[in-house]
Amino acid sequence: MTLETPTRVSVVVPTRDRPALLREALASIRALEGPDLTFETLVADNGRDGETQRVAAAFGARWIRVARPGASAARNAGLAAATAEFVTFLDDDDVWLAGHIRPQIALLRARPDFAAAVGQVQRTDADLQPFGNRWPEAAPTSGNLVPVLFGTFLQIGALVARTTVRETVGWFAEELISSEDWDWQLRLAIRHRVGFVPQLCVYFRQRRATDDDALRWQRWPYVRRVFLRNLRRAGKRRPSLPFLGRTYLRLCGEGYGWFLNSAAEHARGGERNAARQELGRAVRVSPLHAAHDLLRPSVFRSVAGVVIAGR
Repeated sequence: MTLETPTRVSVVVPTRDRPALLREALASIRALEGPDLTFETLVADNGRDGETQRVAAAFGARWIRVARPGASAARNAGLAAATAEFVTFLDDDDVWLAGHIRPQIALLRARPDFAAAVGQVQRTDADLQPFGNRWPEAAPTSGNLVPVLFGTFLQIGALVARTTVRETVGWFAEELISSEDWDWQLRLAIRHRVGFVPQLCVYFRQRRATDDDALRWQRWPYVRRVFLRNLRRAGKRRPSLPFLGRTYLRLCGEGYGWFLNSAAEHARGGERNAARQELGRAVRVSPLHAAHDLLRPSVFRSVAGVVIAGR
């Protein structure tokens, strides 16, 4: 009697100067290995911290030096090096959970017409304490995930794809400094059928509302850019215009919320100038949401009272 050959999966882990977080991420990958499942772990590093290579070696991962900056360049280097039948991704500050990988592979084995499968994501704070609901709560079983992906930022750590998709979907867009993983997944869903398993797969660390204000503002135009250019790409798979209108409004509302929450945190800390700046950014992202909130008791009105009237 012979044992069945284990499924081999390539895991691309982009990283930049965060060896402590990388250690947690790699440990979560190794925790999923078993007689039926092994990983080719590819740590794509475009940082300068020498500890990163030592952490990769400690977990039996292949370390890939990436000269170009950005997460897209790192993911592309790892994707190009992948040799397994399946490929997946894990950002260096996130962790996988016990229910990941195997359900997606089972679905892909059962549905050869599916090019990839996704699971559910859970937001956490910096200490990996969960908050909010897992997402997506549900998705079509037909393999048409285009509407789902237009409507949500699905964290790429929950996806397992056939490695052959790199020949049809192509590479991550290195000119994008934000939402490049969303862009790649949209292109994947437009080109192929993508399955869904209602299984919690990844803990997705969130920054505090006031972290990286300038970077968040720099990234916001790319969110719109990815939405609009994939709208053009979608062709016959494009959702209805009413759906897209509602989705785009919700997307702007989410961006509005990022800057409003940051403004509120700065206001609570007595940082009026920073609160004023973030409140102005919230208005610029979605004047419609700002006007709506101005007409009723809301966080917007409370923060406006602090930054304008000094209350």
